[in-house]
Order: sequence, then C-alpha cells, then structure tokens
Amino acid sequence: MANDLEKEAAARASLEYVKDGQVVGLGTGSTAAYFIKLLGEKVKQGLRIRGIPTSVRSEELAINLGIPVITLDDCQEIDVTVDGADEVDPELRLIKGGGGAALREKIVASATKQLVIVADASKRVQRLGKFPLPVEVIRFAQTLVAKRIAALGAGVQLRRNADGTPYVTDENNHILDCRFGEIRDPDNLGRELSEMPGVVEHGLFIGMASVALFARGSEITELKRSR
Repeated sequence: MANDLEKEAAARASLEYVKDGQVVGLGTGSTAAYFIKLLGEKVKQGLRIRGIPTSVRSEELAINLGIPVITLDDCQEIDVTVDGADEVDPELRLIKGGGGAALREKIVASATKQLVIVADASKRVQRLGKFPLPVEVIRFAQTLVAKRIAALGAGVQLRRNADGTPYVTDENNHILDCRFGEIRDPDNLGRELSEMPGVVEHGLFIGMASVALFARGSEITELKRSR
C-alpha cells in the first residue's frame, strides 16, 4: 500500500513537466499507469495534450480516460515522456522492460525532448543489475541468443505468463530475463547486446532520461542528469 502511494506521488509530481499543447509520451507499467490516470483528470479539466502510448495497455487506458491518442505516424517529435523504471543509477542509466514494453518505450524515448522517470524510492540503486535485464528477441533466434547471453555471465530465463505460456510482446516477440548481478559497465553491455543478431531490443536505457522523480512517503527527490 505504501509502495502504491509512493508511485502515485511520483506520478503526480511529474505533471509539472506537462504543458498545455504538448505531445506527451505515455509510459507503461504500474507507476506510468498512475501518471496516465492523473493526466486523464487534467484533460477532463481542460488540459490540451496528445498522447503517444508505449503499449497496447497504456493506449487502452488513455482512450478510456478520454486522452487524445496519436501515433508516431502522426508526430515524430515528442515534447515530454513520463515513464517508470525498474532501476535507476546515479547517472540516470536505467533498467526498463519489467512491464514487457521496452522496445516501444525506447523508441518513444528516442523521439522525446525530455524523458521524465517516475518511481518509488526502492528503484534508486547505486549500481544496476539486481533487477533482471529484459532482452526482447525474435523467436527464431531465441535459443541462440539465450546461449550467447549466458556466455556473458548471465542467468537467462524465458519470461512466461502465469499459465506457463511464453510472454508475447506487442510486437509478437519473446523476452529473455537476464540476471547479470551487478552490471559494472552498462554502456559496454548495452553495445554488446545491441550488436547481437536476433536481439530486437534490451532494457538498458543509457543517456536518455533527463530527470528522475523518486517518492519516499510524501517526499519527492529530483535527480537530474549531469551531462
């Protein structure tokens, strides 16, 4: 319950970054869902924005709340995106993708002027890696990619639904959850994974976040990227 209250508090604080007339990227996950719900309230009060969702789930939620939704076909430049993260280090490097939408989240982040991360305080870490790193793969290459990632020192597990069936992303791919332990060089690992044939995208977001808002109780801490 306290964790949910912190997520909502961080999401509420992020509303200050959203201005009338903007195109807003709508993240995916439990904290991003709070933001979308709060944004829907603002829209009902007269805020004029257009949203670009990062998943089918976020799109359905936004539509149900009356938020005007567009796609990257309609607009290729996003003013601000608000999204959650599974881990955030002191340099605002992120692990994302616990909600299964890292591919679309990274695409939207790449088209965004200002990426605002919202999270409860437990997501703030000194070094990335306690949370398993999601890697989206095409099914054809799944076994091969899993073997190659394991050779890098990770424990690799195919993400599955509660009924045991493989989790399928919005782009019809599978996800490998990769436990590296502490990631000492996220930049290099990100490059290695990106260059691996069969990897569609990975959950390391480096040099993309502008600011992170962490909630502990009712207190909000703001962390900005220094470079």
